[in-house]
Formats: sequence, C-alpha cells, structure tokens
Amino acid sequence: MSYWVPEWPAPTNVKSIITACEGGVSEGAYASNNMGLHVGDKLEHVQKNRASLQDSLGLNKPTQWLEQVHGTKVVPAQSDGFVRTADGSYTQESGLACSVMTADCLPVLFCDREGTQVAAVHAGWRGLAGNILRSARNSFSCSSNNILVYLGPAISQAHFEVGVDVLEAFFENAESSTEAETIAASFKPSLNPMRFYADIYALARIQFARMGIESVYGGSACTFGDMKGDKPQYYSYRRQADTGRMASLIWLD
Repeated sequence: MSYWVPEWPAPTNVKSIITACEGGVSEGAYASNNMGLHVGDKLEHVQKNRASLQDSLGLNKPTQWLEQVHGTKVVPAQSDGFVRTADGSYTQESGLACSVMTADCLPVLFCDREGTQVAAVHAGWRGLAGNILRSARNSFSCSSNNILVYLGPAISQAHFEVGVDVLEAFFENAESSTEAETIAASFKPSLNPMRFYADIYALARIQFARMGIESVYGGSACTFGDMKGDKPQYYSYRRQADTGRMASLIWLD
C-alpha cells in the first residue's frame, strides 16, 4: 500500500489519504514513492507514482496538484489537470481531490461536518505566520464549529530550529497578550545564540483557537525523526535536502 488513511471523525463521504515513502518507482534519494515534480527526481518516475496513486484511489478526475510557493493563496480546485500556483485548494465537487505536498512543512486537511466541502493546505512557517489557515477557513460558508481539521505529519519541535525572525513573524500577528504568551510557549531557546525550536503543531492550534475551530485532530508525527523499522517513515528536507515529497489528499466521494 502506497498510502495511509488518517484517523479522524470526518463524514463518511469525505475521503483522505497521505502517501507513504515506499511503494513507488523513484530511485536513490527519492526512493520510492516521491510525488514532487520540483525536487530533481525523474519526470517519468513522478508521473508513474502519481498515476498509480490516482488509479489505486479510483479517482476519475485529475487531482488538483499545486505549485507551492510558501504563500497564503488558497484557490478553488478544478478538474482540468492544470497545476495552479498556490499553497492550498478547496472544492465542493465530488471526485475531485485537493492535494498538497510536504517533507517537513505541515499539511492541513479541512472538511465541514455535513460533508459538502473539503480543502487542503500546505503550511510552512511562512504560510502559518501569514494566516493561510484563515484563508482556507474563509473558503467555507459554515460556522467555525462546523469545521473539522486534520494535521498531517510535519517536523517536530525537537528538530525544527529556527531564527529569531520566525518568532518575530508570529508575535507580530498576535491578537492579544494572552495569545502572545501562548506563542512564546511554542518556542524553546536553542543552545545556539538567537535560535529557537518551534512547535509548528502548537502554532497551528493557536490559529485554530483564534478562529473558533475546536475539532482539530492529528499533529503527533515527526517527519524528521519517526522511523519504520530501520528506515525513516517520512520524507524530511531537514534530514536530507535531496528527498521526495509526500502528498496529502482529500476529496468528496
């Protein structure tokens, strides 16, 4: 199996998967189920991996793949096969999968409780600080308490060392002194001067709390350190710069 299914109480017609590292045809640093066209892997290998995934999921409409730029743009997914420049997409169309690729950044899946809309977002620290999660939330017409969220595998705080610029980017957007305190608690000082370890999961949860989204699931994996036997369980850019990308997909059945 080249993917796994997140455990969260999404409606039965909402389907979601996250691809595994094994089960594809990519070789070397990208072995073997790389979904990213932009990482230096052979084009034909990535195309085969994507086609195999599409077939195994039984999706008869082209998945909405994105050219991700660490921004805050969230666009309507379309089934025309065109790759759009954005870091998230959403849809109310059945059989059309929204997808994002990650290898340390945070993949976030959204749906409403009625199962009428889904969204997928690529949230690195720049996107989080720029409020991409709010952009995704605003694509839903329902109230925040009717939205469910799943946080896919990302780098854990123990391995995510950042500069003071990252800390400042989140502090600048704090909406209250209480929230600023919570943000501060999401950063631990490093032994290296002016460096910190950031908790990307906690920073995302702060923003969901701000928006009134309480049903948040996942958020316990570490792309850098989690192992499957004697092999890394996930692709990680921080562990190995030349590496593949996992894909997180969500769609309406």
